[in-house]
Amino acid sequence: MNIPADLKYTKDHEWVKIEGDIATVGVTDFAQGELGDIVYVEVETVDETMDKDEVFGTVEAVKTVSDLFLPLSGEIIEFNDSLESEPEKVNSDAYGEGWMIKIKLSNLEEVDGLLDSKAYAELIGA
Repeated sequence: MNIPADLKYTKDHEWVKIEGDIATVGVTDFAQGELGDIVYVEVETVDETMDKDEVFGTVEAVKTVSDLFLPLSGEIIEFNDSLESEPEKVNSDAYGEGWMIKIKLSNLEEVDGLLDSKAYAELIGA
């Protein structure tokens, strides 16, 4: 199980990479494995300011459709457009080319509520 130590995680199986006041977000390797082959990623919330835990999009796999929850409050400033034509990048490179959105954070204190790699590993029993 791949759980990079330099990222933060949510109980909803999203990873977060913080760079200043910008957060890059995707789903974890564990989540993509549980979902199976991802066939569609939908995010229609670019340029919207949203609160932590609001649904910012959906990911559709062969087995199911799952909501994507915003891990931190802020403005969604970018969507990984390559996922429109190649959603399988989430399966093949969850922490790299499979990233989903970038957020301009509005409350940096919320970062303290995220899980570190060790806590996330414990959550999923890895």
